[in-house]
Amino acid sequence: MHSQEEITAGHWLKETQKGYIRIAVLILLSKKPHHGYEIMREIKERTMGFWRPTAGGIYPILRNLEDSKYIEGKWDLQKKRKRKIFRISEAGKQVLKRSLAKESQIANSMSGLFTEFMKDVLDLEKPVSMPRIPNLFSVFLEERKEKPEDTMNVLDSKRKQIARMIKELQKELAAIHKRIAQLERSEQKGRKRVQTVKGACA
Repeated sequence: MHSQEEITAGHWLKETQKGYIRIAVLILLSKKPHHGYEIMREIKERTMGFWRPTAGGIYPILRNLEDSKYIEGKWDLQKKRKRKIFRISEAGKQVLKRSLAKESQIANSMSGLFTEFMKDVLDLEKPVSMPRIPNLFSVFLEERKEKPEDTMNVLDSKRKQIARMIKELQKELAAIHKRIAQLERSEQKGRKRVQTVKGACA
């Protein structure tokens, strides 16, 4: 049986994912019109299978975006099959622009909060800065690479970026370990002083 906190956290995570998918959909439609299946396929391929939106998940989002006037849908007959083609509207372009700017602000704020934590909570004189979190939507903003060598270049670039992040995080982890060791030594000295005082008073 799940606790109320677990249920709430799961709900928040689900709502957050819906928000990310909405933005991903708008980015894809800002490049060219898509029908629902194409959007699902693009998201799956661009995230290398990390996101696998289903019809039951993507079409309610498309309806919501259409009702909000952020996208426009038009039925089209392709190969004797009726499909609804979606295009981004002017209002959709504006909300997409603001959403991407807000995402960048959040990433910068998180970096600032992490630096404050390192300085104030861990009392590090020269806290290392948190490595910049990669843009969550970079895989959708990038143009599709059709050539195998282009795909290799993209993957190699991402590998190097992650390696740099790991290196920075390892520095931060070492600084945290050092600070913890200092606090433990200070605490041990404090206990010894208390024991000495108690012994003198006995």
